[in-house]
Amino acid sequence: MTAVAVAVFTVAYILIASERVPKTTAALGGAAIVLALGVTDSEHAFFSHETGIDWDVIFLLLGMMIIVGVLRQTGAFEYTAIWAAKRAKGSALRIMILLVLITAVASAFLDNVTTVLLIAPVTLLVCDRLAINPVPFLIAEVLASNIGGAATLIGDPPNIIIGSRAGLSFNDFLIHMAPIVVIELAVFTLILPRLFRGSFTVDPERVADIMSLDERETIRDGRLLVQCAAVLAAVFTGFIGHSVLHVEPSVVALLGAGVLVLISQLPQRDYLSAVEWETLLFFAGLFIMVGALVKTGVIERLAELATEATGGDALLATMLILVVSALLSGIIDNIPYVATMSPIVADLVGGLDHPQAGALWWSLALGADFGGNLTAIGASANVVMLGIARRSDHPISFWEFTRKGVVVTAITIAIAAPYLWLRYFALG
Repeated sequence: MTAVAVAVFTVAYILIASERVPKTTAALGGAAIVLALGVTDSEHAFFSHETGIDWDVIFLLLGMMIIVGVLRQTGAFEYTAIWAAKRAKGSALRIMILLVLITAVASAFLDNVTTVLLIAPVTLLVCDRLAINPVPFLIAEVLASNIGGAATLIGDPPNIIIGSRAGLSFNDFLIHMAPIVVIELAVFTLILPRLFRGSFTVDPERVADIMSLDERETIRDGRLLVQCAAVLAAVFTGFIGHSVLHVEPSVVALLGAGVLVLISQLPQRDYLSAVEWETLLFFAGLFIMVGALVKTGVIERLAELATEATGGDALLATMLILVVSALLSGIIDNIPYVATMSPIVADLVGGLDHPQAGALWWSLALGADFGGNLTAIGASANVVMLGIARRSDHPISFWEFTRKGVVVTAITIAIAAPYLWLRYFALG
């Protein structure tokens, strides 16, 4: 069964990467095969937290997509788009930098998928107003969301898993992760002109047109906007305090969506049109295939081989976990990878006779979070952004994203390695 699980995942991954068939078809087809052949079953695929569909991710996405659908009816995205373009004085590069910084900071305090769902409509409107290709902007933002999300406990789902397993608090993540994230974000901002060279030409007439607009005129329903703002504030508070409130972010998002649907009285077509059904189905199929790899022990064996190679050397273990986590998190979703790797890291930390053995947790977090940028399916935010781009008639291919993601991942990991060495070994 192990060979079957590996073969099905490999073929599905090749089909997704080659784009010979729609990625949702490949993911659902692969999921159907592992279920039909008994590699996994309904108990493991639909009800197991370790090997099944992560329903928290699915329903978090669904709830936020509905909230975005309601918010879209107010004109808030048009307002933000014009405001951003005017503040940047019509410069495409300055607009990209502004949106990247907003995305990264927001991703530190919200789930990065939520941030992508909120920022993408604004980006599409800005680029439409300026008649420029939105694809580079969308790619830059999702890369920034994965970098910014690494800064806090709640910014990226793998961090929540690590925090729970290692007993690390919100403040622990701020102290250990935020400094390197600030450095990474500064470097990422500096390389944007070269990374997306040729994407910043704007027609001066378009700039003049947008500078003459009054963004306040775009607000179509002020009352609904106030209601959305109140619900979003409550939802974001729920996200930040979910560990204290003991309410999962997915439940918070669904409650917020339900409240907005009730008070807005909008017809179903208005808010359901924002739901990316293909993206949700793709996640379901991907979770089942990766779950089959977890169930058959493939991922655990890979993780064990990586840790066995360290030979009790804390520094070597830290660097190996960083690199291996970045590579594997780019190939499979970083959530199931971290869920599988975290107990192994816990054992390794406990078995190492070194005062800085705890650095292995930060190595795992940095590798998994930054490694999510490696490919188009390395992180949930990537998949969501590609779905939004496709529905807006600006499709982003697997390789178009991955070509940029490989560069950014290589740079961020190259910076993270000396940071870990300096902070926990040379100076620790």
